[in-house]
Amino acid sequence: MTDRSPPPAGKPATSAAALSWRILAALLIGLTLGAVLGGNRVAGLDRMLAVAAPIGKLWLDALTMTVVPLVFALLVTGVSTAAESASTGGVAKRAVLWFAVLLVACSLLTVVVCVTILGFWPIAAQAAALGGTAEEVPAIASASEWITGFIPTNPIKAAADTAMVPLVVFALIFGFAITRIDPALRRVLIDFFRAIIEAMLVIVHWVLWLAPIGVLALAFAVGARLGIGAAGALIQYVVVVASSCLVAAALSAIIAIVVGRLSPATFARAALPVQIVAVSTQSSLACLPAMIQASPALGVERAAAGVVLPLAVSLFRASSAAANLAVAIYLGYLHGVALGPGVLIVGALTAAAVSLAAVGLPAQVSFFATIGPVCIAMGVPLTLLPVLLAVETIPDIFRTLGNVTADLAVTRLAGRGSASAAAEAPPL
Repeated sequence: MTDRSPPPAGKPATSAAALSWRILAALLIGLTLGAVLGGNRVAGLDRMLAVAAPIGKLWLDALTMTVVPLVFALLVTGVSTAAESASTGGVAKRAVLWFAVLLVACSLLTVVVCVTILGFWPIAAQAAALGGTAEEVPAIASASEWITGFIPTNPIKAAADTAMVPLVVFALIFGFAITRIDPALRRVLIDFFRAIIEAMLVIVHWVLWLAPIGVLALAFAVGARLGIGAAGALIQYVVVVASSCLVAAALSAIIAIVVGRLSPATFARAALPVQIVAVSTQSSLACLPAMIQASPALGVERAAAGVVLPLAVSLFRASSAAANLAVAIYLGYLHGVALGPGVLIVGALTAAAVSLAAVGLPAQVSFFATIGPVCIAMGVPLTLLPVLLAVETIPDIFRTLGNVTADLAVTRLAGRGSASAAAEAPPL
């Protein structure tokens, strides 16, 4: 999941938690049944798999059909909101600039982290059999095709073909362009795309209500193919994603310390109370009061922090971008997709941009809305995403921990130029 967000209006928070538990229960039941029946080669197993496979595929297709309109609308509204916020003052402008820098830096570093971990700890041959659950591995375009394909000659065709990279580029350009037109027309467009978001979320809510059935069917097939080895594959997945989040947090802290001219001990003391809240709540929004409280210890006026931190909580999820890319890379290795340097860089940039699409989404929705486009851009099948969703509670802790650490880093970097920041900043 991508850092827990408040549930949609009218949906109690307990319903989201209950859904997560139902999905996890479906995963455990499906894996256990599949492993037991598959290990004993029970008569009729092939017929059971023939029933489970289409059920899982239908559910996954129903969820995937919302990705393109949802991500495009979220990116347009997110980018236009960020651009408008940046135009309101120097602190906000610096914050948005640092958002972009850290998103790209954390995503690129994730490539190194994941490739290194999976190089020293390769996916087991038994776990690699999970790749066989995909119908086919998409073909990878050549480097020249990537470069010429960044700008879509026909955005509608790009959407129809689920060509996420050119579609994301067009959404970013379109979002910035909206901020340059007449305010009345801009409001009409923003309201239009917000209406699309709301409609897509209704559909996603319907599909997620059936998630336990879809995950049960998919997990049954995985358990039958992999047996007890499925547990090892899921543990490796958690380690890879959690490590990417921790490295993103460390990179953000280092940049704040070096560029923001802050002592490591001072940053650690200011961040620790916030990180404790993050681990216990798994919500960046719930950490906002603690982050504002910590801003003076970072040498930033509360007035400046009051500008940076709400923007950060709304728009900036550096650790989540890193984690989303880590999921795509792990699935790429699992499915045997050739992930060359060009593919990895495209994935990193896509993850950084699409992280804006997590704004205000419930966790289960954002998992697909932000990871799906990255996988598609890298040519990685989406088949196993629902299975990974069921164990995402643990990586979600590290996502939130990394996100709030990056938020505090940007608070120091963007807010230290305020009137009294220099006087309050402790020496190196």
